[in-house]
Amino acid sequence: MEGSAGPAVTVVVVTWQGAHLLPACLGSLRKQLQPHRVIVVDNGSTDGTEALLAERYPEVRIVQTGANLGFAGGAQVGLAAAETPYVALLNNDAVAEPGWLSALVRRLEACPSAAAVTSRMLLQGTDPPLLNNTGVVLLDTDYGADRDLRAGGDTRLEAGPVFGFSGGAVVLRREAVQDVGGFARQFFLYYEDTDLSWRLRLAGWDVWYEPAAVVHHAHSATVDQTSAQFAFFNERNRLLMLTRCADPSRVARALLRFGLTTASLTVSRVRRRPVPDVPVFEPRLRLRVLASYAGLLPWALRTRWEIRHR
Repeated sequence: MEGSAGPAVTVVVVTWQGAHLLPACLGSLRKQLQPHRVIVVDNGSTDGTEALLAERYPEVRIVQTGANLGFAGGAQVGLAAAETPYVALLNNDAVAEPGWLSALVRRLEACPSAAAVTSRMLLQGTDPPLLNNTGVVLLDTDYGADRDLRAGGDTRLEAGPVFGFSGGAVVLRREAVQDVGGFARQFFLYYEDTDLSWRLRLAGWDVWYEPAAVVHHAHSATVDQTSAQFAFFNERNRLLMLTRCADPSRVARALLRFGLTTASLTVSRVRRRPVPDVPVFEPRLRLRVLASYAGLLPWALRTRWEIRHR
């Protein structure tokens, strides 16, 4: 769809130290069948990103944040900078097939109750093809998870509602997202998309999955998911999301479980019992999570009231 004022959709690509990833990503956007604008939000990169964009991608609008705001902060900056009714997000380590954006826009226009349409994300370089996700689900353990992770590439070929979208490849109805507060910059990395999906649902909107919108994603090309950084943000932001969006009993259960697990792991370390050597089981990291969560708790409670009364 393109009116007299130009395309109806802007694609936002958030990047940090990703100059080596951008050519494949932006090259795929040049091949899109759907007219669109492109904004690259550069989170203070020092790897020549700005020069690369100026030299090779003159059609791209560059928004410099001056600092690393994480994906959550960068996505919110891009959302604010876009002037179109629809805003798509594409990870800098993802490559979109030519019909990706047009399929997302068609589905969004066909579903007036939808505020977001998430894509069919395939893991790059797998043979036979394997799925990265077909949206996000919320597990009984209160963790968010990629739906259909590592399922066969011929899985989930029908469109339909899903709990949440993946921020790696999605189109959003900008006005709806702004009405519920946009992306929470405090999250920095991880769960910002699930948190926003939950808030949209609480406001009466739906999230849809569109199988014809295909992207190929180099999973964890930007952040190592076995790292302490991943474990920290993944655990802290899950607790923040639940505090903002979930029923009180669910919040209490998650906090109690996290505290008891941390205490148990601490005792095991002191008594030199075997504990898996991964960051999420490190008591000091979990105590950092609790300290950071406590520091953000006043914000989470204040915004919870706003979310519940919106």
